[in-house]
Amino acid sequence: MLRRNPRALSGKDSCPISMQARQNRSDLFQRLGGMQAKNPVMSFSKPAVKRKISDEHRQFQKKWEMEYFFVEHRGSATCLICTEKVAVYKEYNIKRHYSTRHGEEYAKYLGKEREDRVANLKTCLQRQQHFFKKACKDNDAAVEASYVVSEMIAKAGKPFTEGEFIKKCMLQAAGIVCPEKKSQFSNISLSANTVAERITEMSGDIYNQLCEKAKHFRAYSVALDESTDITDTAQLAVYVRGVSNNFDITEELLTVIPMHGQTTAQEIFHQLCDAIVNAGLPWARFAGITTDGAPSMTGRKNGLVALVQRKLEEEGVEEAIVLHCIIHQQALCSKCLKFDNVMSVVVKCINQIKSRGLKHRQFRAFLEEIESAYTDVLYFTEVRWLSRGTTLKRFFDLRVEVKTFMENHGKDVPELSDPKWLMDLAFLVDITQELNVLNKKLQGQGQLVSAAYDNVRAFSTKLALWKAQVSQKNLCHFPACKTLMDESTPFSAEKYVDAIVKLQEEFEHRFADFKTHKATFQIFADPFSFDVQDAPPVLQMELIDLQCNSELKTKFREVCGKAEGLGQFLRELPPTSLNYQGCSGGPCAFWEHISV
Repeated sequence: MLRRNPRALSGKDSCPISMQARQNRSDLFQRLGGMQAKNPVMSFSKPAVKRKISDEHRQFQKKWEMEYFFVEHRGSATCLICTEKVAVYKEYNIKRHYSTRHGEEYAKYLGKEREDRVANLKTCLQRQQHFFKKACKDNDAAVEASYVVSEMIAKAGKPFTEGEFIKKCMLQAAGIVCPEKKSQFSNISLSANTVAERITEMSGDIYNQLCEKAKHFRAYSVALDESTDITDTAQLAVYVRGVSNNFDITEELLTVIPMHGQTTAQEIFHQLCDAIVNAGLPWARFAGITTDGAPSMTGRKNGLVALVQRKLEEEGVEEAIVLHCIIHQQALCSKCLKFDNVMSVVVKCINQIKSRGLKHRQFRAFLEEIESAYTDVLYFTEVRWLSRGTTLKRFFDLRVEVKTFMENHGKDVPELSDPKWLMDLAFLVDITQELNVLNKKLQGQGQLVSAAYDNVRAFSTKLALWKAQVSQKNLCHFPACKTLMDESTPFSAEKYVDAIVKLQEEFEHRFADFKTHKATFQIFADPFSFDVQDAPPVLQMELIDLQCNSELKTKFREVCGKAEGLGQFLRELPPTSLNYQGCSGGPCAFWEHISV
């Protein structure tokens, strides 16, 4: 703690000064400052400005090479003999360095001999710099290779310790293919800690890039999925999909949040708000939310969707579009086809074959002996949406082999000899194959909701066609059933028509929320064929301008058949065609919102 000087508090000098000393100091200040100070104790003259070296604009003289063995290198005067640098281009400094360090030794070199000596020293300096550049370049290449391998390890889901094994493999291969470059491979750092650091850096960089892109989103939507990992920790995955002014669509995983406590709607909402704020996404551009349909997500009063809508209302933002994940909806629809009598027998037979090592080896040897098209049956996994279709298809193709093998091992399966059960199996095989095809069409990045819903509507139309054909025992689209029917297996049309009707009703019920936006999807996907009178008033003038523009109509027809045709068309639209009534709430906002 500082102590206060009692003299300073009393207004007196802490150190008494004689009057003569005061006068002498006043005279000194006057000489230095150029003027008499009113108070010689407290007043000081302005200090002189210090001159900078850069203000002198000194230049390196070419003659210094021969006289003092100095060259200009990287902005400094560098001695060719000892590579020491002199910061100031001043002949006195350079001459003093030469005279005191090398004068006696190099004074003997004169004329041509001195010129050759300077040339040799300059060559050595350049070779030295080239060596350092090459070493730096090799080091940069090793670091880049470390990042590339770490990225591959992360994408493959391999443990970080695999990096050391990969490095050993590279060194062995380099020793055989290019032994002279083996040392360069040894510089690649792939220890477990290094791989972990590289992956963390790349992950952070990806997130930063996403946040940078988010600054240019005109509209964005989020999708949430919650699941529990093997440690019983709930993991909340938040995906973001945004569209920029030129209709470039970005779709990425925003964050994965572990939730150690309860997974209530309120807690999920707080985590979502934090993720949106951290990514720099404004609520004013929030356009839609997609969930997995869980009660905590879709509750009318206290669900996540209700909380989000309440938040948007507080922010003065238009209500967001709410949808249930279209792929999840399709998977839930397929579960209405129970056929437990079929699945229980199929799973039982597969487990009996594959659960015991000896029997599994015998079954595979049996298939190899009879030269079967397949080498094994497939396990059924409930959580994998495509598993049931692939498992049933393989079992149906191997039904005769499975029946023979089970009988040879004293495990008779009477259902494999029952014609009705076999027909149920065949029908389930055919319908699940079609469901798997639909599921694959709905997968993939960059899809527009209008195209995804078109696939769903197409499948619903197929169901109506199949219902009519199956009722007439026309099995042209059911190859497995047709195979058994050709073998004189009885076919009960009424039973399978009921199953198709049930599936059709399930699709109608679950995709009701998409059906409400059918007109919106249609006007977005094909604005040139949409009836202007059925369009919202804010879009009617815009549609008339588009539909009467022959050039835009021709361009739309050219690109509509391509994979990203609609997005390409929207990006190439002139600004005036999307700025009618302004972008804040007019047509431009509509096109951007429906894109996400």
